[in-house]
Amino acid sequence: MTGAGTDKTRPMIEGGPAVILVRPQLAVNIGMCARAMANFGLSDLRLVNPRDGWPRTGALRKGAFAAAAGAVHLLEGAKLYDSLEAATADLNYLWATTARERGQGKRVEAPGPAMAETRALIDGGGKAGILFGPERTGLDSDEVAFADSIITFPVNPAYASLNLAQAVLLCGYEWFGAAHGEAPRFATPERSVPASREMIVAFFDYFEKKLDENGFFRPVSKKPNMQRNLRNMIHRMELTQQDVRTLWGAVVRLAEGPRLEAKTRRRQKQGAAKAEPDSDGAPKAE
Repeated sequence: MTGAGTDKTRPMIEGGPAVILVRPQLAVNIGMCARAMANFGLSDLRLVNPRDGWPRTGALRKGAFAAAAGAVHLLEGAKLYDSLEAATADLNYLWATTARERGQGKRVEAPGPAMAETRALIDGGGKAGILFGPERTGLDSDEVAFADSIITFPVNPAYASLNLAQAVLLCGYEWFGAAHGEAPRFATPERSVPASREMIVAFFDYFEKKLDENGFFRPVSKKPNMQRNLRNMIHRMELTQQDVRTLWGAVVRLAEGPRLEAKTRRRQKQGAAKAEPDSDGAPKAE
């Protein structure tokens, strides 16, 4: 299964720090982590002693691959390790994610500054990784001690527990912004040419005339202030030429009723019915 934003015609962005899941408990969470990684161009998934092993077949594999929502290439390429030392041997810098202060005197950063620093390290030829602990307990103190620095998330202190995939996603988001910029994937659609002041004033004149004819400006003493309010509302919209045409057309229809062409067609049909001959060929009597 793939999501609505998937576009296989575009090249897959890869690289970034290694995502190291330490003792993950649920295969479905590993799949969700893979999806989060693919969202933000992370491609190095490492698993350290997953509780149920790393399923290559069966129901656990099916659950993980379904949760990955198309990011199966990361699951198929995931590397399995039996120790934290082996999983991080090739790295130059290691972050540990935790929601709790551990009293270890380590430097603590939010994901944004941490990923900006990580980008500089990787651009310089270094390799970095981020440790994520098991779902129920997080990293233990020895695993945090194994890292160089700590990443913690600015969350509600009364409820700081994050889902494993959410933690990966937050780091991935900050990584992608640091490495590839924060511009949206697509731009605001181009609008039509801005309406000229002459066009807007002409619309005002027609609109206010119809409102006046239908008794909108009551009491009369408040008419100038009501007109100013209306004009200020419309000016704040920064209307385009197409916007004014659409609004003007809508007001015309409200003020004048059905289009004249429709009335004309009805009259023509009525006239044709009146002129229809009787069975003897003579026109029907009125």
